[in-house]
Amino acid sequence: MNYFIEVIVPLSLPKTFTYKVSESEFNFIKKGMRIAVPFGKSKIYTALVIDLHQNAPTLYEAKEISQILDEKPIVNQFQINHWFWIASYYMCNIGDVYRSALPSALILESETIISQRKEIFVDETSLTDDEYLIYEALQRQSSLKVQNIIDILNKKTVLPVIQRLIHKNIISLEEEIQKEYKPKLIRYIRLHENYLDESNLIELLNNLKSEKRKNLVLQYFQLQAQDPSNSELAKQKKPISVKQLTEAAQTSAAILKALVDKQVFEEYYIQEDRVNFDKNKIDNELLLIDSQQIAFTEIKKSFTEKEVCLLHGVTSSGKTEIYTKLIENYIADGKQVLYLLPEIALTTQLVSRLTQYFGNKVAVFHSKYSNNERVEVWNQVLNISEKAQVIIGARSALFLPFSNLGLIIVDEEHEPTFKQQDPAPRYHARDAAIVLANAHQATQANGQLGGAKVLLGSATPSIETYYNATSGKFGLVTLKERFGKVPMPEIQLVDLKDSYFRKKMKGHFSLTLIENITDAFANGEQVILFQNRRGFSPVLECMTCGHVPQCPQCDVSLTFHKYKNQLRCHYCGYNMGKPTNCHICSSVDLETKGFGTEQIELELAELFPTKNIKRMDQDTTRGKYSFEKIIDGFKNREIDVLVGTQMLAKGLDFDNVSLVGIMNADNMLYHPDFRAFERSFQMMTQVSGRAGRSEKRGKVIIQTYNPLHSIIQQVTENNYEEMYNEQLHERQIYHYPPFFRLIKLTLKHRDFDKLKEGSMWLFQVVQQNLSIPVLGPEEPAISRIRNEYIRTIMVKIPNESSLQGTKKTIQKVLNSFDLVSQYRTIKVTVNVDFY
Repeated sequence: MNYFIEVIVPLSLPKTFTYKVSESEFNFIKKGMRIAVPFGKSKIYTALVIDLHQNAPTLYEAKEISQILDEKPIVNQFQINHWFWIASYYMCNIGDVYRSALPSALILESETIISQRKEIFVDETSLTDDEYLIYEALQRQSSLKVQNIIDILNKKTVLPVIQRLIHKNIISLEEEIQKEYKPKLIRYIRLHENYLDESNLIELLNNLKSEKRKNLVLQYFQLQAQDPSNSELAKQKKPISVKQLTEAAQTSAAILKALVDKQVFEEYYIQEDRVNFDKNKIDNELLLIDSQQIAFTEIKKSFTEKEVCLLHGVTSSGKTEIYTKLIENYIADGKQVLYLLPEIALTTQLVSRLTQYFGNKVAVFHSKYSNNERVEVWNQVLNISEKAQVIIGARSALFLPFSNLGLIIVDEEHEPTFKQQDPAPRYHARDAAIVLANAHQATQANGQLGGAKVLLGSATPSIETYYNATSGKFGLVTLKERFGKVPMPEIQLVDLKDSYFRKKMKGHFSLTLIENITDAFANGEQVILFQNRRGFSPVLECMTCGHVPQCPQCDVSLTFHKYKNQLRCHYCGYNMGKPTNCHICSSVDLETKGFGTEQIELELAELFPTKNIKRMDQDTTRGKYSFEKIIDGFKNREIDVLVGTQMLAKGLDFDNVSLVGIMNADNMLYHPDFRAFERSFQMMTQVSGRAGRSEKRGKVIIQTYNPLHSIIQQVTENNYEEMYNEQLHERQIYHYPPFFRLIKLTLKHRDFDKLKEGSMWLFQVVQQNLSIPVLGPEEPAISRIRNEYIRTIMVKIPNESSLQGTKKTIQKVLNSFDLVSQYRTIKVTVNVDFY
């Protein structure tokens, strides 16, 4: 009898594959285990088992597996079902979902190992220079990897050379699978068993001639004695690390090594988690104020009727304390809690707040953590360990192997960063979280079945979420006042047209803003300035002929970065030194137009030379701990002014900020996007919310050319309802969400004419097969990126139409498009709910 397993391979392929196994393997393998499988001619991939059966594939002969990588499953059934839902709903391949769901250290890649055939005689004179270099290297070491050969030959195209050597029978290839995850081992020290007897110890101390060695032994006993819980029996048990002992004794590792060689001490290793929060824990009870307690009770009541609840609380209303109290309840019931944040920058502050209450029960999972740290968190969640009961993370944390999930909190749910744009799967974490929660069926006290609950929190909810809440699909709880009844910040508008006309400007700062910054400094308070554009200026223009340097690979002007004195493309990374003269007419009269965070920082430094000014944007926060450094520096009041992009708008909490300045409110308003007004309102309200978060009322100054614009007026009055009703009315007229679902097809190709022709073919076929609005094919605002021209087609699906049926039709058309030989090279990506 034949036995087979069904697996997902980590490649962008839409279907699963069948492999052959023996009866004993069939009985050992479980769903959710990783298996190394041969795929293609010589590659080995880490596949994931999703089914075991006895049906042979009809289209191909099943290969045998290479090896089993796990002793028990590392993925559970909840996850596999959720992955298939994401692949189906967001119209992407299951292989893409699998690849992005698992930490890359768990998806083992095959590395080609090249070794010399020992039995073959080699005529060295017949080898070319490149071949001889590889042959010579193999005389010195037994094997090489492809990367080593690239380094030896100092060129990337090494495969033809390797191919020739294989042809000459000089070298052979083998595929080696590397296991990348290694637990972190800490080196500890203890007394050798010869010296456990006290009389031997005294003799040892008398025999030690070197003062440094004697000091080291005495220091060891001193560290032992520092543990108050130590009894005589336990003294030997307390682990002392090598690092701890050498630091305490202020000596080198060489002296310790000498004592280990003399068998005075012995070394041993203990496996330790890379991230530890135990030291942060403070024993104190969380008490809610009246308004928070009412909201907390209403949320719990809402959860008895609805799966999802929206907490609509103004900025600084104390939403985090309510979340913390809810987490406390769910942990007490033995449940796991997932806390999703839109931005890695936010995890820094939140981790320090939550670890005060929950200590090591908190784990963090996001892309700034190393591979091994992420695997550790994965294993803790999988084994439902004490450590990872509360997971804080960005959208990727959604893929962790939860098996006892009770609550998902999606904080700042309106943020666009919850939507993955590239690469596939292009999922929205908020929507995927709601589906995941529903899948986690848990038996409640009354014996009824109910999924895990989802709490969405925001001061400016997205229009779709608020529509769902007001129409009764979600629960709705509102918090109208700030924590401690602190008034909302006073918002003052500065008309830039008038200020420039009356010469009341210094650079990009109005005199009103400068006066308020000066007052804040006089009171020892801090300032946040917001400009949603990084770099020094977006355009460098020749004043003689009007030429603007463009990116050679994209249809976009190069942004000037003064710190590196270069022009840089923010789309493909192309850069060049700042030209001294115009490339077209050689004029030296070059001027920058527009301004970014760098320019604001430099102008501020001229206005306030004694103050510490820091920037927080993508350029200054590339390192793992760069967020922490800036946020801690600002919280500890070492930084006076923080200039930043939209990172500043996302839920950060600083109690000493009394003034927020928005440098130019207009560049957000006029984006060619149906969400521009909604996003502008959210961004400005969120940035304004950073001001006056303790006792004193804060102040916000918004510089704009259009102070009478309805959105700016609504921000000034903090009138979310008016903005919501106005936008909802327009969305209904022009067929946009929440009344219509949108699917965007993006086509890319290097040949402009082929793309134009292919996009027209696809548009016409989609339009013929669907009786709903289809728009396009349209050139986007930036119509060429990385030398690929772009066209987009938009499908608008009314709520009453079948979403699944429409997707199936689109998929059929895309499959037909793929079969047309001249269009096969056109890349097509599908983005469902792309907004």
